Amino acid sequence: MGALIIELLESSAVWGVLLSIGAYGLGMLVQRRSGKQWMNPLLIGTIVIMVLLGFTRIPYSSFRSSAAPVSYLLLPSTVSLAIPLYEQWELLKKNTAAILAGVLAGVFTSLGSIAALAWIFRMERSAAVTLLPKSVTTAIGMDVASTLGGMASLAAAVIILTGITGNLTAVWLFDVLKIKEPIAKGIALGTSAHAIGTARALEIGEVEGAMSGLAIAVAGIITAILAPAVAALLP
Repeated sequence: MGALIIELLESSAVWGVLLSIGAYGLGMLVQRRSGKQWMNPLLIGTIVIMVLLGFTRIPYSSFRSSAAPVSYLLLPSTVSLAIPLYEQWELLKKNTAAILAGVLAGVFTSLGSIAALAWIFRMERSAAVTLLPKSVTTAIGMDVASTLGGMASLAAAVIILTGITGNLTAVWLFDVLKIKEPIAKGIALGTSAHAIGTARALEIGEVEGAMSGLAIAVAGIITAILAPAVAALLP
């Protein structure tokens, strides 16, 4: 019976897409009903899919191939973040130096912290380079990790976990550190928590969302350039 279900699912080109949408929709419903911000739809959706795949014994490879169209939307959805950025163009021009300094600080901190952890805990090189692009968007991070000899699938999981952590803790950290400047909030979220953090930034405000969208692109480019140099310094 299980083999028959797997065969039927593998013959369908859309079940992975439908499962992804359904799991995320369930996560959004749970968050709305609970009123808890930490009930992140992406986190809940991921857990639901993991449980279903484990319970039905459906290979992850089958789900991944069927859900591939969702992955194809990552790049155009990231590009669409240019819309709020365009609307804040004048603000961007007035604060270019501060914005670039903020993104650079975030990238150096992200790469430097992983390099330091790799030396302290004597991590295997493949594991360390997998973690290096943890703060950039999945589309860039997976390629960077794979190019450096890391594990692309594990990099994707780490990137998503990083984004969820940033999404959930951002407002609390801003309050604790008394960060009130919208540009600073947006740059911090986009640089450290990529697209998932940007989703939170858009909820906070229009300026925060625009700056976060910009930070995703700039941080991704800088990380792709600097990651090989940092990888060369790893044990």
